[in-house]
Amino acid sequence: MENNYYKEIRKLLINNEVYKKVKDYSKNKSDLNTYYNVGKILIEAQGGEERAKYGNGLIKKFSEALIIEVDKKYNTSTLKRARKFYLLVQKGATVWHQSVTWSHVRELLKFDDINEINYYIKLVENSNLGVRDLQKIIKNKEYERLPKETKEKLINKEKL
Repeated sequence: MENNYYKEIRKLLINNEVYKKVKDYSKNKSDLNTYYNVGKILIEAQGGEERAKYGNGLIKKFSEALIIEVDKKYNTSTLKRARKFYLLVQKGATVWHQSVTWSHVRELLKFDDINEINYYIKLVENSNLGVRDLQKIIKNKEYERLPKETKEKLINKEKL
C-alpha cells in the first residue's frame, strides 16, 4: 500500500520536473527567437548593417516608448544587445542549443571574435555550464590561454 502512494508521488514529481524543463526550454527558445527578430528588425529599420552603427538615435526612441508601453527592461542596452546578437548569428555564432540562454548570450556579446564566442558556446553545451560558471571561465581567459594550434583546430572544426 505504501508503495502505491510512493509511486503516485514519484509520478507527480517526475511529471512536474519534465514540465518545468519543457517550459524552461520553450521560454529560453522564445527569448532567443524574440531577441534575434528584434535585432533583425532594428537592422532593417536602421537601413542595414552599415548604417545600423549610426542608428542609436532610433534605438533610443524605440527604447523610450518600449519602457513605457512594455517593460523597463527594454532599455537602449537591451536593444543594442539584440542588434548585436542578430549580427553575431549572421556571422556564424551557434547559439541555438537548449543549454544556451539569453543570460549566456549577454556574457558572450562582450566579444567580437566569433571563434571565441563559439568556443564558449561549445563549453556551455558540453558541460551544461550555468551563467556564473561561464563568467568564471571567461574571467580566467580560458580561450586566450589556448595554444595557437588548438585554436586553429577549433576554427577548422578539426578533432582535438
